[in-house]
Amino acid sequence: MSEGPLDDLDRRIVHSLQQNARKTSASEIAEQAGVSASTVRNRIQNLEAAGILTGYRPEVNYEAASYQLQTLIVCTAPVPEREVLAKKALEVPGVVAVREIMTGTENVHVEAIGSDGDDLSRIGRDLDEIGLEVVDEDLIRNEYECAFHGFDVKDV
Repeated sequence: MSEGPLDDLDRRIVHSLQQNARKTSASEIAEQAGVSASTVRNRIQNLEAAGILTGYRPEVNYEAASYQLQTLIVCTAPVPEREVLAKKALEVPGVVAVREIMTGTENVHVEAIGSDGDDLSRIGRDLDEIGLEVVDEDLIRNEYECAFHGFDVKDV
């Protein structure tokens, strides 16, 4: 059963890559799906061209790399400037991710990495200088992710 622009094979490919893109080959996906590896490679290229697959990023254990502090900095931005300020926040050294939130006043969430409290204080000041009001800061202990269940086609 297809939902949206993706058919079952596309969803199977996306789900497999979300689980572990680095260790999942087109041949493995093809074998599970009963199609050729070249079909899977072509589908991956099509998913990339359509902007559905937008990148393959490594997961980094910052603590193991001697960056002890991973924090979520919650900010407020004027709605008309939110997108511009969110993109500008990516230029602040130590910032690794920015999310625009569509509702509420705490509408920009910034993930930042630092080796000590001085790093995090500087990042907060830098965000303030570009026009984001820092509302809250939360240290992140662990983060867990999984593949989106809507792409799982095992039961189809």
